[in-house]
Amino acid sequence: MTEAPSSSSSPSVSGIGRRIGICVARWHREIVDELHAGAVDVLIASGVSASDIVVVECPGSYELPVAALHLIENAGVDAVLAFGVVVRGETAHFEYVSSPVAHGLMDISVSTGVPCLFGVLTTETIEQARERCGGIHGHKGREAAQGALQLLHSLSALTTDDKS
Repeated sequence: MTEAPSSSSSPSVSGIGRRIGICVARWHREIVDELHAGAVDVLIASGVSASDIVVVECPGSYELPVAALHLIENAGVDAVLAFGVVVRGETAHFEYVSSPVAHGLMDISVSTGVPCLFGVLTTETIEQARERCGGIHGHKGREAAQGALQLLHSLSALTTDDKS
């Protein structure tokens, strides 16, 4: 089994001229804010203009796909980063939220051709979520931003102006 490259070893790509949408859920706000801040740091460092980062807040993670679609349809974004936290807990809430959100974002990505990166932490405990926003398991906000820029770079390499 091969390990995925760590975000620190991923090549840096330019974000100049890119417009990025970010959807943030309000539940577990302190963690989502850290994911968002890390993503913005990466985007700005890669050359994305602060005015080309469009942020929309959602009541919770379940609403992230509809917000992502609206960003694509109305804000002209090149990619969307969706951030939220869903902690398992004692009820079926976890299953009712995490899977539809993941599938919704993927469906939007495929149908529109605009990458929607899944930055929703789906964990057993709140401590596990904290470990994924700058703790021992990396920073999933920064990784989502890097992934979006890398994917946009790869996709743009497939597009040519001369179709002859």
